[in-house]
Amino acid sequence: MESQDAPESPGLHRGFICASFNQDTTSLSVGTKTGYRLFSVTAVDKLECIHEGAECPDIYIVERLFSSSLVVVVSLSMPRRMNVYHFKKGTEICNYSYSNNILSVRLNRQRLVVCLEESIYIHNIRDMKLLKTLLNTPVNPSGLCALSVNQSNSYLAYPGSATMGEITIYDANNLSTVTLIQAHDSPLAALTFNASGSKLASASEKGTVIRVFSIPEGQKLFEFRRGMKRYVSISSLSFSADAQFLCASSNTETVHIFKLEQHSPSQDEESPTWSAYVGKMFTAASTYLPTHVSDMMHQDRAFATVRLNMFGLKNICALATIQKLPRLLAASSDGFLYIYNVDPQDGGECVLVQKHRLFETSGEQDEPEEEESPEDVCPQPASQSYAATVALPSTPPSSTTLIGYSEDGGAQKGEVIPEHELAESPICLDDENEFPPVSSN
Repeated sequence: MESQDAPESPGLHRGFICASFNQDTTSLSVGTKTGYRLFSVTAVDKLECIHEGAECPDIYIVERLFSSSLVVVVSLSMPRRMNVYHFKKGTEICNYSYSNNILSVRLNRQRLVVCLEESIYIHNIRDMKLLKTLLNTPVNPSGLCALSVNQSNSYLAYPGSATMGEITIYDANNLSTVTLIQAHDSPLAALTFNASGSKLASASEKGTVIRVFSIPEGQKLFEFRRGMKRYVSISSLSFSADAQFLCASSNTETVHIFKLEQHSPSQDEESPTWSAYVGKMFTAASTYLPTHVSDMMHQDRAFATVRLNMFGLKNICALATIQKLPRLLAASSDGFLYIYNVDPQDGGECVLVQKHRLFETSGEQDEPEEEESPEDVCPQPASQSYAATVALPSTPPSSTTLIGYSEDGGAQKGEVIPEHELAESPICLDDENEFPPVSSN
């Protein structure tokens, strides 16, 4: 076993370590003290636990490639090693070790990106070859980065400065820097692309303003104000599939949903109302005011809000279409998934419609609690239930795994990890079941 310093557990609470919504937002991956769980969310009243992995405990990174069988995990016991599994066959595809703790992993159908504190590694997901190493990147202690899920616009975004909110846009297909965006005055806290990779949303450590930029040009399209009373820590940003809405969650009890719509000046001219008149007066006055005051007057407020029934707990949110209706999904470190209805026309306060348990902890058996419906509890997966569904015969887990490079501390700073062929064969993710197509919308 590797002797490594484990990073602090993000969001550790009663067995919960991490959670991430997959690229299609209809599935959820959860890391726990005993391993990891993969869920499918196809109906409001049904949360299906499709796999439970127990290869190693204390999983603090778990990322699944859309709805395929490929899953990437990193454990607190070996924070410098990334393991890639074909969970349906029960086999390990490969593993790679790095010179420092892995802080985040991002993937799409072309690339797998591993982010360390001062370097980024870009792999070809088909054969796991290392394509590019970005060394000496600005200090990034949280491993903040975003990768577009669109394989044609496979852009990577990461902090371009440790002291300011500068964003580097990198083309992960052509392996070249595209542009630098001066997004915020303070360091970045959150980044996310829309599904097509044409828009990027960002928030700074202050957490008061969220901006949306065009990609690859880097022009500011929208600016939203989350609040003015206090600084908050933004924990997640997520676009809806059609990029018409953007949600932002933080360490407060409120999730904000913003609507991305351009306001036409002609609308005010055609409707001579009191509010339109006041709006014109503010617009005219803003040209004489200081820049920061003028910016505040042009910022849009939240279109809809969600009031979570917890405060100060780590949570992540996503906007998804479930049963043909827009929903907001919130996975919280209290061990539950909350599903809210979103009114796409009028917005306002969103309504909680379902609450699902993501895992059980040993201490909860002695605690009195409300009786839950069967759907709230994750069913235990039957042994080899998915191996039988794979077209090719499954193979037993390999006793030897592919090592990216020496586990005696990993590569030294400045060295390049040598390329490796997979031990047996390239990752097969080309059929419709294993490699579902991406919508062009």
